[in-house]
Amino acid sequence: MTIPNHLESFLPAMSSIAREAGALLLPYFHHGLKIEYKGDADLVTAADRASEVLIRQRLTQQFPSHDVLGEEQGLNDLGGEYRWYVDPLDGTTNFAHGYPVFAVSMAVEHRPSQKRVAGVVYDPTRDELFAAEFGKGAQLNGKAIHVSKVSQLKECLLATGFPSQKRHKNPNIHFYHQITLHTHGVRRPGSAALDLCNVACGRFDGFWEFNLNPWDTAAGALIVEEAGGKVSRFDGSPFELNSQETLASNGVVHEALVREFREIFAGRGIEPMADPRRHEG
Repeated sequence: MTIPNHLESFLPAMSSIAREAGALLLPYFHHGLKIEYKGDADLVTAADRASEVLIRQRLTQQFPSHDVLGEEQGLNDLGGEYRWYVDPLDGTTNFAHGYPVFAVSMAVEHRPSQKRVAGVVYDPTRDELFAAEFGKGAQLNGKAIHVSKVSQLKECLLATGFPSQKRHKNPNIHFYHQITLHTHGVRRPGSAALDLCNVACGRFDGFWEFNLNPWDTAAGALIVEEAGGKVSRFDGSPFELNSQETLASNGVVHEALVREFREIFAGRGIEPMADPRRHEG
C-alpha cells in the first residue's frame, strides 16, 4: 500500500514539539540532576521522563487517534493509522555526565504502508533541527542538506556506538578495530540519532551500530535517505526498524562497507590488535 497523496505535513507540529522538549531538557542539563539506574549502566534521568511526558501530552492533544511508541513508557496502541516513534533523550549517558551530545528524536509512520512519512531530530545544545519528509528531502534548520560525495573508504570518517551494558557480549570492538584501519577514522559520539543526522549532512560518511531500537533510528534513518544516502542491514539487505542492524552511508561507499562487514563476519583479513606491552615507557 502506498502513502496517501493527501497526506498532511507533520513537520510543523513535530518540529515545535521537539524544540519544546529540547528546551525542557536544557535546565536539567545545566543545573545537574539525580541519576537513576534501570540496569547496570543504563542511566535514566528525571529529564528523560519529563521530556517523554511532554511529548506524549502534545501528541495526544494534536493527534488523539495516533499510536505512540516511546523509550520510557512503551507502546500506547490505539490501532491508529499512524504510529509515532519517540526518543525523548537520545544520548542519556552523555547527558548524565555533562557531555553536550544528546537529542530529541521523533518520527511518524503511516501504518498501512509501513512507511515513515516524517522525522525530526533536535540537538538543543547547538540549536540544530534536522528534519525530513518522505519524498521531499532533508533539511537542517530549514536549509537543504545532502550526504557527502567521498568515494574512497580510506578517506571516510565514520561513526559507531556501543551498548551501555553487556559490552562484553557485543562484538563491535572487532568491527571498530577493522574499520578504523581501513578508513580515515571512526568516532563514537554516543547518540545514534545525531550520528545518522551527521551522515545526512556530510559530517560523517557512514555509521553503523548493533542492536538499536526503533525509536533510536526511525527519524535519523529517514533523514539520511532523504538527504541522498543509504541505510541497510550489515549485509546490504533492506533496513527495517526491527532489524537490530543499522548501516548508513553516503551511498557511494555503501557497497565497500558491506564488503568490509562480510569479511569481518567471515573472519577473513582480521588484523591482530596491537600488544600494549610494546608501548610501555
